Amino acid sequence: MAGIIKQWAYPLTGKNDLDPLFNRIGEARIVMLGEASHGTHEYYNWRSYISRRLIEEKGFNFIAVEGDWPDCYHLNRYIKNYTEEGKGAFKVLHSFNRWPTWMWANWEIVALADWLKQHNQALPLNRKIGFYGLDVYSLWESMENIMQYLEKTDLHALKIAEEAFKCFEPYRYDDGRSYAKATQFVPELCENEVVHLLKEIRAKLPSYNTDHENVFNAEQNALVMVDAERYYRAMIHGGTHSWNIRDDHMVQTLDRLLKLHGEKAKAIVWAHNTHVGDARATNMSQQGMYNIGELARLKYHDHNVVLVGFGSYKGAVIAGRSWGASMQKVEVPPALSGSWEHLLHTTGIHNRLLIMNDFHQDIFMENHIGHRAIGVVYHPQYEKYGNYVPSILPLRYDAFIYVDETTALHPLHILPDGHQTPETFPFGV
Repeated sequence: MAGIIKQWAYPLTGKNDLDPLFNRIGEARIVMLGEASHGTHEYYNWRSYISRRLIEEKGFNFIAVEGDWPDCYHLNRYIKNYTEEGKGAFKVLHSFNRWPTWMWANWEIVALADWLKQHNQALPLNRKIGFYGLDVYSLWESMENIMQYLEKTDLHALKIAEEAFKCFEPYRYDDGRSYAKATQFVPELCENEVVHLLKEIRAKLPSYNTDHENVFNAEQNALVMVDAERYYRAMIHGGTHSWNIRDDHMVQTLDRLLKLHGEKAKAIVWAHNTHVGDARATNMSQQGMYNIGELARLKYHDHNVVLVGFGSYKGAVIAGRSWGASMQKVEVPPALSGSWEHLLHTTGIHNRLLIMNDFHQDIFMENHIGHRAIGVVYHPQYEKYGNYVPSILPLRYDAFIYVDETTALHPLHILPDGHQTPETFPFGV
């Protein structure tokens, strides 16, 4: 295997070495850019560079990320130069204050946001590039956003929103765990309230006379509330159902954003490899799980969707020791022998780009090989027990970017070494 990879993989030493990837993307409408962790500098840098080229050269309309809708919408308004938004990406990104804050409140995203804002300045409003969150976790933030909106537009609907708020209020301070436990005794605890609110808002949408995107924002926040309530209710039972609710919500949000931006809209998605890489090429499918990569391929067809995975052999990452724990820099040990990352390392200590069309050979198609996945909670000493997803890599992705040694992300809440802003694009681009 190593010999075949060495023969067909492209060396990745500079920005021009990604040209084969852009040739592979071609006229695709959806490009999903993964990551093997939520705290690696190089993954963010390369995704930023790829996104910039997709916007400039191929006319992509927006970036949608594995992040909360309300916070990302705030950043979206900032980069589109709405006058009411805050000054400076650094200040705006400090509003991303729900753990894990570092995923989006980091210097790498500051640089991307500043570039997007500058790029958007000369564009008419209907062509400005957007930045949106796909995730489902922001139940209380979405509720507060809806109430603020309805105070100005619809006092009748505001009363319905207040009833929903009262229902959830006792459970709002622990990321949904107490609400999930309470649904064991009252299974439909607040479901009726959020569904009623969504129906009311959808019925009134034509009468809301604020700007078009703010109307969309109100409906989206109501959808987040409905799906977040379902997610927390499913969470208490364990298993795969809560995972599938979350990825269903993310792909439905992507669908809505594509429709918002027009018939020929193009989307860039940033999410973890476990969401991006087609679940059918992993053991996830055997457990009844699916993800946004798989769902997008099924809905939009393979020629319109390009899935790009990322991975590395060793390095460092920002993570926590437990959910809600302080962020810290954690060393990532050399990949386990027999894993995809170890196999790529044995081909030589070089970064590489793999285009999967070149690897349609039986030797790659018959073997599920471990592929490292690091979450926001990470214990490297226990890595072999749960951080490798058995995968057929050429079926899981359309392309794969391998970085032999990585460095940690630069959170805004931790001063960079020497108090200097870190280099935020590869090779000074």
